[in-house]
Amino acid sequence: MVKPLAFKGDKKSKKRKHTTTHQDNEEPTSTALTTTQPDPTSTEEDDSWVTAEAPTDVTGPIIFALPSSPPTCIACDANGKVFASELENIVEGDLATSEPHDVRQVWVANKVAGTESISFKGHHGRLVSPFSLSMALNEKMLRLSVRRYLSCDKFGILSATREAISPEESFLCIPVPSTPGTFSIQTAREKFITITSDSSNPRSTEIRGDAETISFNTTFRIRMQARFKPRLKASKESRAREKISKKELEDVVGRRLEDEEVRRLKRARREGDYHEVILDVRVKGKHDKFAS
Repeated sequence: MVKPLAFKGDKKSKKRKHTTTHQDNEEPTSTALTTTQPDPTSTEEDDSWVTAEAPTDVTGPIIFALPSSPPTCIACDANGKVFASELENIVEGDLATSEPHDVRQVWVANKVAGTESISFKGHHGRLVSPFSLSMALNEKMLRLSVRRYLSCDKFGILSATREAISPEESFLCIPVPSTPGTFSIQTAREKFITITSDSSNPRSTEIRGDAETISFNTTFRIRMQARFKPRLKASKESRAREKISKKELEDVVGRRLEDEEVRRLKRARREGDYHEVILDVRVKGKHDKFAS
């Protein structure tokens, strides 16, 4: 902490000790000034990893946790080669606790416009000059990264070398009814991404996209960052709607409110009948005015 300059002859200011009084411990009334505190449950900057539970959840950075032994996930190298990468951040082999430890394990999921399909963009790409795209800013050279998408060809071979989306870069996340919170990833050819391994070498897990039916080997967990999960974002927005001051409520009603009325209106915002209660409070205020 930087201290202010002190000069010879200046009077030293004494620090006042704060003493706790009965008033400090009292609950503030609805008329008391309040300060805005950060919401500890806010998901805006929540980088923790959670399990996607529905296809609509799958958006933003994700990992595909595979039912292999040891647990692995789908990854790709700088050349676009897809491989099974062993998961290190996992609790007792439970895929529902897995998190990435390597950027190569992370894919960015996005909805393909006009369809129910999802594309998965890898971490890697190529750098291009802006002049090749007829782009320039303040006459400075820029270098833009073009990411590449997960793809499955007609032979069931996965790769991540293409820079544009076609049907081969589009996938469907189909929930597996027998295991809630899991998905089978269907390709454009109605095949499923699956894993195979050599019985003599369990660590030699291979990932392909040619399974005909849903099975244990096609059942994956999709882990994603909490701040992108629509349900959590909706919950945060709901909490934000609940926050309203007494002064704001009085401005809406057009008169001063009693504490009980404030509590009633805040409860109505949570329960969804806010506008009906506002009308009731306004009518009550008019009746009280004429009665006096």
